[in-house]
Amino acid sequence: MILVTGATGNTGSALLRQLLPSSAVPVRGLTRDAARASFPDGVEAVEGDLARPASLEPALDGVRSLFLVPGMGADADVLTAARRAGVEHVVLVSSITVRTHPHLPAAVENLAVERLLQDSGTGWTILRPTQFASNALWWAASIREHRSIRVPYADTGLPTVHPADIAAVARAALTEPGHRGRTYALTGPERITPRQQARAIGAALGHEVSVEEIGREEAHRQMAPFLGDRTAHAVLDLMGGDVNDELLTVHDTVPRVTGSPARPFRQWAAENVTAFR
Repeated sequence: MILVTGATGNTGSALLRQLLPSSAVPVRGLTRDAARASFPDGVEAVEGDLARPASLEPALDGVRSLFLVPGMGADADVLTAARRAGVEHVVLVSSITVRTHPHLPAAVENLAVERLLQDSGTGWTILRPTQFASNALWWAASIREHRSIRVPYADTGLPTVHPADIAAVARAALTEPGHRGRTYALTGPERITPRQQARAIGAALGHEVSVEEIGREEAHRQMAPFLGDRTAHAVLDLMGGDVNDELLTVHDTVPRVTGSPARPFRQWAAENVTAFR
């Protein structure tokens, strides 16, 4: 049995779709409300809350492999509950910032969870993705209403990764041999700037999306009310304020692990174009 947490998110929902045709074992999706879950046919919806590890006992019954999105609860307690339930392998979504920006608060937290897992006695695989293509959904309202975006670092390109590619590597790790004890850096096939992303979204929409570059201070004023001061500064560092060679590196992990090329941003834009209309 495979249990997928974050099952309604961009990566978890893609993983559920990919597991069904490839997995010879049953698949469960964790949700707080099974009655409202809209999982693919063949996926068992099970209730549980990562913030309340005791609630996970029924969901973990019979589970041998776990896809874990951290930061949604008490990760140490979740890992303890998984080990007690007999889980043999955990595929953890961490972040490439553990390597590129280890001083940032989120990176410190991700590294702590990685170490908890590695010290837990359970088999593990760690995924470290870079910036998600789905982060472009932050611009959806602006594109719908104004056909434009206002962004800092408009010409800084990062190797943005499609969530379905994170899911594809997770699927391989959960269902194929040879991935335990491995840590994978995950990126898209190329660097792409916000200006180029806007062009790809515009191509999918059939009209231009204009880009206005703004300064860091203005961007921080817009982001801080939603993210908090420290997180807003950290996000801006990663968007272009404090990039380094490791953050900019394009890795071949996706094609090497999955046998298929990494999906470009333009594919994500075409698949999600309705969000911008």
